Amino acid sequence: MCKTIGVFYDGNSSVPQQIELSLDKGTSIFYFESPKDSPVKWRLESVSFEKKSGALYLQYGDDPVQSIVIKDLVFIQEITLFRKNNGHVDWYHKLLDLGLTSHAIFTLFIMVFIGLSYVYAIPWVAEKSVVLIPEDYDDKLGSNFFEENMLFNSVDSAKTEALNLFAKELKLKNTKPIKFTVVDSDIVNAFALPDGNIVVYKGILDEMKSYEELVALIGHEVAHVNNRHSIKAICRSLSGYLFVSAILGDANGIMTTIGDNVNSLQSLSFSREFEHQADLDGFEILVSNGVNPQGMSDLFKRLQHQNAIVIPEFLSSHPLTKERISYIDEIIKTKSFKFKTNSRLESIFEKLKK
Repeated sequence: MCKTIGVFYDGNSSVPQQIELSLDKGTSIFYFESPKDSPVKWRLESVSFEKKSGALYLQYGDDPVQSIVIKDLVFIQEITLFRKNNGHVDWYHKLLDLGLTSHAIFTLFIMVFIGLSYVYAIPWVAEKSVVLIPEDYDDKLGSNFFEENMLFNSVDSAKTEALNLFAKELKLKNTKPIKFTVVDSDIVNAFALPDGNIVVYKGILDEMKSYEELVALIGHEVAHVNNRHSIKAICRSLSGYLFVSAILGDANGIMTTIGDNVNSLQSLSFSREFEHQADLDGFEILVSNGVNPQGMSDLFKRLQHQNAIVIPEFLSSHPLTKERISYIDEIIKTKSFKFKTNSRLESIFEKLKK
């Protein structure tokens, strides 16, 4: 039994009453007598505790809420120790008892956790939310953007026909119909839309020296379509909005948000993961069609070399790092494959170069 003097508030009157408070550790019951009432018993598990300004506040009941204020530090320490030893302290009060230094460390931990979640976890969840979006929405989104974009570009019909003829000679492992459009512009760029439309600027065709390089470009862009990289990249960039929609299972909210940002399709910057996957899938397309995979390395090196003079737009949205080129070169060295000159592809490529 431990005792102390406290101040009691009965919840009905604002006048405090001084009492003698006792704790029976054997039964975990507080006892006290007030001048107006008979002996009072409070069971320890029914009492809430709060420390403020060096005092301990005990609260009991709902209507009215009664409270006792204790300033006896020895009694406070004794009660605190007893509650800890007997499992009467919840995680919140354990946290409050840790002290200022521990609070600062805990706050820092929470801030770091939130920061890492925002940078890594939330974009990952948003990307995975793509499974909530039906693939026919990709077609609608891509076709709408394509129609709007072509209003401001001049299409080279002859080269477009030749490029589609070139692509028909290849087994692309495409999951949806692929259509190529050549834009009459010196811009060195190419991009794939989620509906299977792939736009290739004349400038990048002019840079190529062999049909193997064109197969590499086509394989790379088709891989972006097959893996829904455009939609996934938009989801990542809009991760904050989409995270909430994904948690709530709100597919309509996700699609509306993506639709409002459709104009970003052309300028998407794919992650290293997406580019790595597109490189590997594109490489496999080269090999499966009996085309020399050196064409992929040659294309990347040619575009990177041009980067020393002016940054091609293809490099802006498809960052060609030394590591990516080295990785392709290493695969070429270590894997066995067969290839032969494809006169049909070579002939069509020559028409594209005219």
